[in-house]
Amino acid sequence: MGFDVKITTRISILDLIAPHSCRGCGALGNIMCERCKKYNSKSILKMCARCKKPISSCCCKTPVYSAFYREGLMKDLVEEYKYHSIRAAASALAELLNLAIPEDFPSESDSYDVSIIPLPTIPKHIRERGFDHMLLIAKELSLIRKWKVEQALVRNKNTVQVGADEKTRKLQAASAYQISEKWLLHPQSTYLLLDDVWTTGASMEAAISVLKKAGATNIASAVILTPR
Repeated sequence: MGFDVKITTRISILDLIAPHSCRGCGALGNIMCERCKKYNSKSILKMCARCKKPISSCCCKTPVYSAFYREGLMKDLVEEYKYHSIRAAASALAELLNLAIPEDFPSESDSYDVSIIPLPTIPKHIRERGFDHMLLIAKELSLIRKWKVEQALVRNKNTVQVGADEKTRKLQAASAYQISEKWLLHPQSTYLLLDDVWTTGASMEAAISVLKKAGATNIASAVILTPR
């Protein structure tokens, strides 16, 4: 899918008074202009973060579609979005992440009823940012693909994984999530989990495990950044 699909978002008075500049070329108007989105779309990995193979040759039962390596402009943009509350970046990140997900997803053998499930953010971070960063990207992606968004997972703990070693991250992630009491499982649906960064994979693997235990069978996931 190209960039012919436009997302209509609310423009605040602040955006009109002090418009964003493109993080790629500096042009005023958007956090990333159409030209820079098209340029960066050429670097989309279309790779599984779990096995590091191209999606076309990935044999993982639950593939993890990844968009970019965790470096350069895209790393900076995700960090601005997460740590400096640059809400306007959600639309551009969703458009680029969309290109990492196969156009024919889900395959003909799967259900065409797709639900996007963002990995839940720690409540403290939502309060600090003023928004749930993965939920916002999920909503933007839903406008592109016409899929629904479901908050099927909730966090059990407020443990922060940033800076933790791999063993600690896995231990923390193992008990980090549970199924929301409001969520209703549809066994024939396809569920697409979303997260911003694949580091050790502990968070995503834990979320996949929780969904499988709840009865979900058609599961895939997608991340914006993955390490080399």
